[in-house]
Amino acid sequence: MTPVTPSIIGRSVHELPTPLAVLDDAALEHNLATMATWCREHDVELQPHGKTTMAPALFGRQLAAGATGITAATPAQVRVMRAHGVPAVQLANELVQPGEAAWVAREVAGGFGFRCWVDSVDGVSILQDAFASAGAVADVLLEVGKAGGRTGTRDAAGRDAVRAAIGRSPNVRLTGVAGYEGSVAGDRTPPSMAAVREYLETLRAAGASVASDVDGEVVLSAGGSMFYDVVADVLGGGGRVILRSGCYVTHDSGMFRRNSPLDGPDAPARLRAALTVWGTVVSAPEPGRAFLDVGRRDASFDQGLPIPLAVLPRGTADVRPLDGAEVTALNDQHAFVAVPPGTILTVGDRVQLGISHPCTTFDKWRHIALASPDAIVTDVVETWF
Repeated sequence: MTPVTPSIIGRSVHELPTPLAVLDDAALEHNLATMATWCREHDVELQPHGKTTMAPALFGRQLAAGATGITAATPAQVRVMRAHGVPAVQLANELVQPGEAAWVAREVAGGFGFRCWVDSVDGVSILQDAFASAGAVADVLLEVGKAGGRTGTRDAAGRDAVRAAIGRSPNVRLTGVAGYEGSVAGDRTPPSMAAVREYLETLRAAGASVASDVDGEVVLSAGGSMFYDVVADVLGGGGRVILRSGCYVTHDSGMFRRNSPLDGPDAPARLRAALTVWGTVVSAPEPGRAFLDVGRRDASFDQGLPIPLAVLPRGTADVRPLDGAEVTALNDQHAFVAVPPGTILTVGDRVQLGISHPCTTFDKWRHIALASPDAIVTDVVETWF
């Protein structure tokens, strides 16, 4: 793997060893501004999911652009965010490890802004014990799930049982409801959109049902990176809507290129893919076939294979579009590329790959080159997975 250290600052991306993950600084800034504008126009807050990048430098840029906090998925991620000065964290999960709950409680007692999800009486009990010992109060969101789905209460009776447990727990405070509509559907086809809307209507109704238990405006937290337009439409006006969309910050060339509300011909503004991986052609043993030094250890493959975007032919400074080429398979350290007739990839050419699903590319890199529009490295972004 490329030794991405501060020593590469000032060098061209095109002279560095591959495989190499690169962040386009201008595209990042565009995405930050575009999402911030969209949230203001739709009167929603943004607490982007930090698991996408686990990069404190990017957390800072998201907060500076108007995010009111950062979302975490695990206590370990909460610890990283706290250590790097994130002032408010929403744990979009249940906090049920007593030791971690005790640590969070001590941090909250010291002024840390924190809320987590609950979906069980046992979970409320664990929080009550930990926060009572620290003399703190746990702000919680009642998670609304779906039968056969992921975590979350399954019905009104289950929600009422958790509400009652919270009512008996002086160190646990209900602030609203939360859920994840992305567990209901994975694309924007009409049936999927209808299922997402139905789920969000249940979430909104649950928020209304707990309003009498909440001191102040009910929080309604939802919104991955595929349906936040539907979230704003359905939940808007029902309380304090907090989106958790995380992938917008880099967008991608695959999954979210096809499914983001902020891409496509009808989008009010379009996000730009900011994360790519460069590889080198190491072999072209037969017509129509080339192999790159990029594999499963370098680029995501869980939501589609990397997408060839451009080529820098060996010995030139002219980056050209690479139309029609396709990655057909990945090994650990090789990408199989089908090359269309009329296109030639030769050994030593450098190929830029778009990725599908940023989360599972970021987690393969501890340091990522941040590049200017002219491909000069301006900084190195550190991740904390």
